[in-house]
Amino acid sequence: MGRWFIGLLVLLGLTAGVLYIAAGRSAPPRLTIDKPDRPVGQAGVVDVTAEAPNARFTKLTITLEQNGKRIALMDMSATGNGEMPPAVAPVEITQVDRNRIRISRPLGKQSVPELQSGSARLLVTATRPSFLNLRTVTSTASKDFQVRLEPPRIAVVSTHHYVNHGGSELVVYRASPADVASGVRVGQVEYPGYPLSGELKAAFFALLYDQDLNARIQAFARDEAGNEAKATFVDNVFEKPQRKSRIELDDKFLNRVVPEIIEHAPELKMTPPSEGSDMLPGFLKVNGELRKINADQIAALAQKSSPTRQWDAPFVQLGNSKVEASFADHRTYFYQGKEVDHQVHLGFDLAVTAHIPVVAANAGTVLYASWLGIYGNCIVLDHGMGVQSLYGHLMSFDVNVGDHVTRGQTIGRSDSTGLAGGDHVHFTMLVGGRMVNPVEWWDPHWIADRVDRKLKEAR
Repeated sequence: MGRWFIGLLVLLGLTAGVLYIAAGRSAPPRLTIDKPDRPVGQAGVVDVTAEAPNARFTKLTITLEQNGKRIALMDMSATGNGEMPPAVAPVEITQVDRNRIRISRPLGKQSVPELQSGSARLLVTATRPSFLNLRTVTSTASKDFQVRLEPPRIAVVSTHHYVNHGGSELVVYRASPADVASGVRVGQVEYPGYPLSGELKAAFFALLYDQDLNARIQAFARDEAGNEAKATFVDNVFEKPQRKSRIELDDKFLNRVVPEIIEHAPELKMTPPSEGSDMLPGFLKVNGELRKINADQIAALAQKSSPTRQWDAPFVQLGNSKVEASFADHRTYFYQGKEVDHQVHLGFDLAVTAHIPVVAANAGTVLYASWLGIYGNCIVLDHGMGVQSLYGHLMSFDVNVGDHVTRGQTIGRSDSTGLAGGDHVHFTMLVGGRMVNPVEWWDPHWIADRVDRKLKEAR
């Protein structure tokens, strides 16, 4: 009996030892430091994902190390019942799934006053109970990052900046360090700057037709940490009259344009109306919703603009053309005597005769040559530095995407495709993907003074 009892004790001891060793070999918590993923400035954020079975932890800490000092950003330990206490602001803990939690808290000079410019390290430690709660296992993750608290520098170099409502302008400036994002902000709209040489950059920008005449216009330089320097530079802004017109809709027009446009617009999720049905609802979707979708598609093309200027002369208007509609024409649409819609026409409708050759207003590269919603068959040329031109309602194309074209080169033929009442070319200029008044770009004096002079003086 004694031997049996001793054997049992030995067996129990061996079992306990094996279990204890096995517990020590349990997988430690998995830690991922998702943020900061860029330099930190006045504001930033820490995002950490911690994973363990059932998301049970006995201890979680986040520590900032910099210049030999340690700053506790979070220190949480489980209570007597094994539960983690609720997070205390500014720490937020979110349950991602059964086994994972996300810990977030602000990180930057505003939330951590001790933070200094230079290198820093984030240290995260997590401990969880092991198998049968016999032991605990711990893991640690670290991440090095940079702290930038000094704002970049910006200085405007060019002179005499006058902006027309709905029109464009150019500014030349110096921004440093070289890797900062910079450009011009008009209200909430940003226009990127393009490099000239060294720290010297230039940005085309616009005061859009629907922006407040007193919208703030500033050149800016912003680093990855969010630090920003700004400079005001505009001498004056001028209001420009915006025309109002009345458009009468009839069934002949609606029957011609609405089914074809809807057939080319799967994004509207509409079935083209059959002959003899009510076309007005389709027209209103095309004139409103599709118009906005097309504007976003056009704006996206600005991301593909060449960083260098591809033109060196004034833009040309379609030869011998009659202006049938001008820029920022506020149109009220009527059907059977009732007002049904209101939109703004952002370009010039230029007409000569049917199916005339349409020429490039200036040298550039073909970015787009296909159907584009309300513009029908459409071409967009890139002239570099965020400047582009658009030609709508075409019959055919004489160029392909990627082709380089010269000023005055035939790129297609006119027609009435898309939302057009007759054969003409819808022409507009784009700055940063936004439609601006072409009149300035056709003016040799404006090009000489507002573009060429500034670039020449800056160099």
